[in-house]
Amino acid sequence: LQKLIHLLQATDDPLIQEQALITLSNSAAFSVNQDIIRNLDGLSVLGGMLSACAPEVKEKALNALNNLSMNIKNQKEIQVYIMQVCRNVESAPLNSDLQLAGLRLLTNMSVTSDYHHKMIKSIPLFLHLLSEGTERTQIQVLKVLVNLSANPAMTRYLLRAQV
Repeated sequence: LQKLIHLLQATDDPLIQEQALITLSNSAAFSVNQDIIRNLDGLSVLGGMLSACAPEVKEKALNALNNLSMNIKNQKEIQVYIMQVCRNVESAPLNSDLQLAGLRLLTNMSVTSDYHHKMIKSIPLFLHLLSEGTERTQIQVLKVLVNLSANPAMTRYLLRAQV
């Protein structure tokens, strides 16, 4: 895991980055590795990949962060990237794998109300995707919106959102 993280830091080659991110993402699916990756500063390395030029690299980084977000301690570190994830979802092509990867991460990060306030400005985006997206996109957006709607503090933002 340490070598994968170092490889991500050392290369600008999108093909190598993609392969390293896929391997890291698969490793992150195991709870024992989630703490190790966090302790190796892997979360900040992955967060830095969200501004990479290649959409495939961003997508793979989002997938890895999604697997890592199943851990509460990891969520505390990942939450700093929520607004960047929202920007990636907005700028991604409609119904793209990149957009879906971002929405999946936002779904996990919105399970508790701890970080809902960071998604308020993206509510109009979610509603737009709900009306314009394919069924896969709509289902993922609905998961985020259901999580947000479970928080009474979000009610006015959801009801007042301009679509």
